[in-house]
Amino acid sequence: MTAVIPPSRTAPELLRVRRLARDEDGERLTSLLWRAGPGWRMISSSVLGGGIGERAWVLNAQVSHGYRRTDPERHLADLARAAGADGPGVGLMTAADVRAYGRAHDGGVAAIATTGLGVRGWAASPAPGTPTPARPGTINIVVAVPAALTDAALVNAVATATEAKVQALIDAGYDCSGTPTDAVCVAARSPRPDMECHAFAGPRSLWGARLARAVHHAVRSAARPAT
Repeated sequence: MTAVIPPSRTAPELLRVRRLARDEDGERLTSLLWRAGPGWRMISSSVLGGGIGERAWVLNAQVSHGYRRTDPERHLADLARAAGADGPGVGLMTAADVRAYGRAHDGGVAAIATTGLGVRGWAASPAPGTPTPARPGTINIVVAVPAALTDAALVNAVATATEAKVQALIDAGYDCSGTPTDAVCVAARSPRPDMECHAFAGPRSLWGARLARAVHHAVRSAARPAT
């Protein structure tokens, strides 16, 4: 049964991205750059800038389907530097065409998703794991929350975003939980003495509920219906 989700509520454009084009190995490739600026703390599973910390930008870079470089962290750092992104940031990559991204807002939360679904499946599988990355396809999700979150709430937000992603894929008709290389980045405001720091970001919490709806709509709009 397909879940019925209320339409996203409009909000100021918090997560404004810039498209960047480049020629690489004979291909025309695109990246999305969000210059968040100072005052943001991010949690990410990304190859560049992963973990939890102060971050000033997020780059989601398209790479070729036959990507063979063994230094993706350096590659992303070079692309960010060429785009003029200064300071610490987060770098994501995907073989999907990032120009076809989905975006949504809900109650102040903004989400952007790019979906490469050529290689997909269920997370729990009898197939053996490998120490090397899988072939690039990748669903990349970037979320901005205009509130401060504790470390535990940031981890909670990643789980909530992942749940919403799976819900969106099922609603789009895909029999899968994602791809082997999915990545997520959640940005929240850096805590200040005059600001409440929220301890929860599960799907029924104040900010988690908004995050879940925004991610669901972003992924659902970026994922073409399964055939």
